[in-house]
Amino acid sequence: MKLTLGFSPNPSDTFIFDAMVHGRIDTEGLEFDYFFAEAEALNKKALNAGADIMRMSFHTFAYAAMNYLILDSGSTLGYRIGPLLISKRIINTSELNDIRIAIPGKYSTANLLFSVAWPEAKNKMEYLFSDVEKALLNDEIDAGLIIHETRFTYLKRGLHKIADMGEYWEHLSGLPVPLTAIAINRKIPEDIALKVNRIIKRSLEFAYTDSLPSYDFVTGNSKDMDSTVMNSHIKLFVNEFSVNLGKTGKKAVNEFFRIAHEKEIIPSLPLRIFLTEE
Repeated sequence: MKLTLGFSPNPSDTFIFDAMVHGRIDTEGLEFDYFFAEAEALNKKALNAGADIMRMSFHTFAYAAMNYLILDSGSTLGYRIGPLLISKRIINTSELNDIRIAIPGKYSTANLLFSVAWPEAKNKMEYLFSDVEKALLNDEIDAGLIIHETRFTYLKRGLHKIADMGEYWEHLSGLPVPLTAIAINRKIPEDIALKVNRIIKRSLEFAYTDSLPSYDFVTGNSKDMDSTVMNSHIKLFVNEFSVNLGKTGKKAVNEFFRIAHEKEIIPSLPLRIFLTEE
């Protein structure tokens, strides 16, 4: 059986999925027809149930939950890994309701976190995440939310941190911040979905045991990213919650959705959102 799989070319994703898409591990008879897309393109495809297995932001999942279930392995959660709100000039948080703010997509988790923290800030502009720094330097915007590898480069560009959305969430909830989910279409039979669950975990464990086989796949899709930034990206965004959400990870996701729904930012979700329950 062949399944379609969509993920980003970011080092964390290619590190996780290399072994399963290149047959370096036992895939239990399954094959994967994979494709790359940047974060917001993946989110838009997920909203249309565009693939069997999808990387999507947890914000997007709130709107795609009728079609998908969150898998145990492959997601990105953690402590001190949240999006950063940055600026060219020093900006006080009291100004945020009145300035121009770049967001890396309407359905990005960064936008959801920011909306929970500053619901009155409405002057938002959508940018590709990799263009936010440039937009700040060109004075197109006053502040911007950065994700992925840009959190490692903004200081070198002379930009300033206004707020850390991960720290905000951790202070609010005491839980790791949920960023992106790996989810499988509900139309996939449960026995196949459970196989996929096992295969992703096996793929990640293989990468942890021997990262050399994945080196070409990771570096070849990192757009000439500095090796230090690439390694920092993997180390930061691939962690124990990527191996298995566990009770803490699932609690964080449930609390994330509860608070966002309570603040009327996202719709109600189905009763079942995880493939397996702890």
